[in-house]
Amino acid sequence: MENGAAPPVIVAIDGPSGTGKSSTSKAVAAQLGLSYLDTGAQYRAITWWMVTNGIDIEDPTAIAAVAGKAEIISGTDPADPTITVDGTDVAGPIRTQEVTSKVSAVSAVPEVRARITELQRSIAASAERGIVVEGRDIGTTVLPDADLKIFLTASPEARAARRSGELKGADVNATREALVKRDAADSSRKTSPLAKAGDAVEVDTTELTLTQVIECVVTLVEEKRAGK
Repeated sequence: MENGAAPPVIVAIDGPSGTGKSSTSKAVAAQLGLSYLDTGAQYRAITWWMVTNGIDIEDPTAIAAVAGKAEIISGTDPADPTITVDGTDVAGPIRTQEVTSKVSAVSAVPEVRARITELQRSIAASAERGIVVEGRDIGTTVLPDADLKIFLTASPEARAARRSGELKGADVNATREALVKRDAADSSRKTSPLAKAGDAVEVDTTELTLTQVIECVVTLVEEKRAGK
């Protein structure tokens, strides 16, 4: 089947931090000519907006009251996934430790999840050739009808090593503790927790190189497309 004739495919890739989720999702989307959406960046963006505007992160009511205020626009080109808040490029600022430490608290507020989930669904629905959407609740909550659901896992040690490699100069043990803490918070929140969908394919990336993970996922997508 020629690429032009391939039906649009919606791929949900979930899993905790440090599993290679972003690198894999971007590479798979680029290789298959699909759009790409980093949903974690959207939660970081709304968290950045809350911090910048002095909203009390400890107060879910205060967060809920302004959940709809920020205008978040996500570019879906896997080669250059942009994100802006109220017209400001926030790709850099949303990766700071300050935002990272607060994103779980903001993400747990139901009004925030409802707002961002709606945004994610509209982006996925308008992706003409299909899209790879990565996050923590895509297969379970955001896009339960996705054509293919993948859940990436890896040992906490492997994830901490990768994440501290990304966060220059980070201490692996401190990174591991932060990851485990964030996963626990995200897995136990009441509204759309981090979870593996029943019909998701689990891929353990602990012993795999990034190239191997990408190959594995591309194969899964191509098989799905062929069988449609």
